[in-house]
Amino acid sequence: MRYISTRGQAPALNFEEVVLTGLASDGGLYVPETVPQLSAETLAGMAGLSYAEIAFQVMQPFVGGEIDDETFRGLVHDAYATFSHDAVVPLNQLDANHFLLELFHGPTLAFKDVALQLLGRILDHFLAKRGERAVIMGATSGDTGSAAIEGCRHCDHLDIFILHPHNRVSEVQRRQMTTVLADNVFNIAIEGNFDDAQAMVKASFADQAFLNGTRLVAVNSINWARIMAQIVYYVASAVALGAPHREVSFCVPSANFGNLFAGYMASQMGLPVKQFIIATNANDILHRTLADNDFSKRELAATLAPSMDIVVSSNFERLLFDAYERDGTAVRELLERFQREPAALAEAPLARLREKFSSFSVDDDTILEVIREAHQRTKELLDPHTATGYRAVERVRADRATPMITLATAHPAKFAEAVVKAGFTGAPLPPHMDDLLAREERYSVLPAELAAVQRFVADNRR
Repeated sequence: MRYISTRGQAPALNFEEVVLTGLASDGGLYVPETVPQLSAETLAGMAGLSYAEIAFQVMQPFVGGEIDDETFRGLVHDAYATFSHDAVVPLNQLDANHFLLELFHGPTLAFKDVALQLLGRILDHFLAKRGERAVIMGATSGDTGSAAIEGCRHCDHLDIFILHPHNRVSEVQRRQMTTVLADNVFNIAIEGNFDDAQAMVKASFADQAFLNGTRLVAVNSINWARIMAQIVYYVASAVALGAPHREVSFCVPSANFGNLFAGYMASQMGLPVKQFIIATNANDILHRTLADNDFSKRELAATLAPSMDIVVSSNFERLLFDAYERDGTAVRELLERFQREPAALAEAPLARLREKFSSFSVDDDTILEVIREAHQRTKELLDPHTATGYRAVERVRADRATPMITLATAHPAKFAEAVVKAGFTGAPLPPHMDDLLAREERYSVLPAELAAVQRFVADNRR
């Protein structure tokens, strides 16, 4: 399996190289050169299998022999043994044909655990094989950071530095990162927003001289292995509801688009998907692009769904690459224009996206309304991100005869402030976290200056 850049000017890499490289040298994101296919017979044969076994079968073609099957199967089983539910990602029925896919049963109660519990193990495996150490540098709007830290805290060959916007993540999200006191874990609170942090991470990958030869590794959704691991729960949930013998649809709370791109990849592999719904909060670049062809930046709005508070949707580039029929030059020119001024997609690529994708945007008042309404109707307490998906299904669902799966991206306890605003007394943390708010914290507050952040990383790596 070879991987190519969405901007068409970087060398093709194998799986090991693409996992250790992250961002392509031309600034693009890596995608498979060819998409492996899952036949109807293969999909039907997954019915009744464990999540870990489905995961092995779905991901094995992407690994392309870079990890032997026995070792890879072991890494997969170890990763999902950390989840608190035997189903790993159980389905919960909301109404006659609407289901909630609970992606929050991992160690940090968010969907990012599904990928990052595996990615940490894959990275440590490759670095041990090479006899190398590496530095992980990532930016988070809330959930990626804690999941990355939890996935890498026990890795022998990695030091991890996570940047989060100071005072712009929930207290539970912050403490899930800052109370991990392992020697290889460093938390940096940036005096800016998520996009400032993400820009510094991207700049550091573009010029790694500040590390004097130590490899820099990405664990955010820039890294292809993140997308690969997320494909699995689309396949597993669809098979549980009757695929490939019938179509399913998915609604995904989305900002950076990595989660939704994984679903798109599942459909490209052969999973019969009728509709994808993109649910956004007030930071609605994805909705504006799809609905009005308004591909432009707007000022960041701080919302009750902070993990979706993103101005630039990084992984949307991967979908654009397919929409532009894998024309890396056209994608590069579009994104360069987007950085300078409001942009618009060409007519044909936009039409291709609208064939499969619908979208809806939800403001804060509606989020609170949906949390109350969903609980009244289903007795489920939704986190504010999942609430955007619940309302989007009501507004733009194409077909009630097709099973609809809404992705529940986080446990409501991670966003107790929003739950309380909606009129509830709160959402208790699960037993393994019930002392979280009393644990010792450790983090450093730095200005949103690239030089200061790079100096901190260089001085503190082991």
